[in-house]
Amino acid sequence: MICAPEQVAELFRRAQKIQAVLLDVDGVFTNGEIVYTSGDEEIKHYDAHDGLGIKMAQTAGLLVGIISARESKAIRRRAADLKIDILYLGRYDKLNAYLEFQKAYPLPDEAVCFVGDDLPDIPVLQQVGLPVAVRNASLPVKQAARFVTKRPGGRGAVREVIEFILHARGQLEETIQRLSTLHRQAGETIEAEE
Repeated sequence: MICAPEQVAELFRRAQKIQAVLLDVDGVFTNGEIVYTSGDEEIKHYDAHDGLGIKMAQTAGLLVGIISARESKAIRRRAADLKIDILYLGRYDKLNAYLEFQKAYPLPDEAVCFVGDDLPDIPVLQQVGLPVAVRNASLPVKQAARFVTKRPGGRGAVREVIEFILHARGQLEETIQRLSTLHRQAGETIEAEE
């Protein structure tokens, strides 16, 4: 993460309080490209490392959700694949969506991390305890964030944020071990069924 050295201790303190990670999609969970097929299907590219990062967050007990200005079948499919059921799609007023999230999941602002990249994300970034901009974010978003990821959106930025939070909470190694055990057990189950 890119931040001034004197901010590192403060970022760790903020990250230790996080109980929920909310994400924008285009430019954060993807590289920002929107591709349409001739049949008007929308194609989005997601990074597998980010997907495993989401699984790490869930394994560690963090809530994970999406707040996006776009409504998209592609987003819904990826969310279903990753078992993300906190979805606020087609919500250009992201602050209002965030306030709805807080009604459904009564967490204080300091317990929430939001990762954004563009202007509609700024009101939420100004509200949450751990506001993060991805490397490819617009300048005003970077100025609203407490730190900027080293990796760009759609290329591991989500995983970088989650690993930072888990490290600050002292859960990173334990989470990696738990996931390794779950993957090993899943492999053994598949072999037993064959």
